Amino acid sequence: MDELKRAAAERAVAEYVESGMIVGLGTGSTAAFVVRRVGELISSGELEDVRGVATSKQTAELAGEVSVPLVTLAKARPVVTIDGADEIGPGLALIKGGGGSLLREKIVAHATESGGGLVVVADGSKLVGSLGRHPLPVEVERFGWEVTLQALASLGCEPELRMDDKNPFITDGGHYTADCRFGSVPDPAGLEREVKSIPGALECGLFVGLARTAVVSRPDGTELIEA
Repeated sequence: MDELKRAAAERAVAEYVESGMIVGLGTGSTAAFVVRRVGELISSGELEDVRGVATSKQTAELAGEVSVPLVTLAKARPVVTIDGADEIGPGLALIKGGGGSLLREKIVAHATESGGGLVVVADGSKLVGSLGRHPLPVEVERFGWEVTLQALASLGCEPELRMDDKNPFITDGGHYTADCRFGSVPDPAGLEREVKSIPGALECGLFVGLARTAVVSRPDGTELIEA
């Protein structure tokens, strides 16, 4: 599986990253291959003056290890963002957030220039006919989280507070994450609106209308799927 993730990441970097670019760098196991590949190409001199916008502390640390210079959104906007996904559905609607960085990932994706957009990298197992097999992560305010999870449950899911060993998992922004099992998400855009209408639900892992391309690797090859 790692080889498929690596193949998708390297194809995406080859197709969409050029010298002089600001690149949004996603979070997670597949996105890590993207960061490492960009670092390799910078070190070899094949890419010059490339800077990244990290979507998490984890990604920022990895970028430092492989010598990818970083810049903040206060200084520049990404031309393209490359990130992974937990599920890729019809129209390139996504479920993201398994890595715990969905809020920052969505901020960076929205900040990316319209000409570049979000490029998703994944192995073939992430393609689904309908979203919902993977729990939908929702980043929630810690104050009153019990009430927020009750409100999420009223939407027809089974929410569960994500744990880190015996303690609640804390995002980089200092929030909790609720993993919500819906089973099926036939209307991702509608559900996104419903979730975000709940006070305390800061952002959800439904990425609708943001991805322009998915780079998907299977044992028989890598393909580009356009939105």
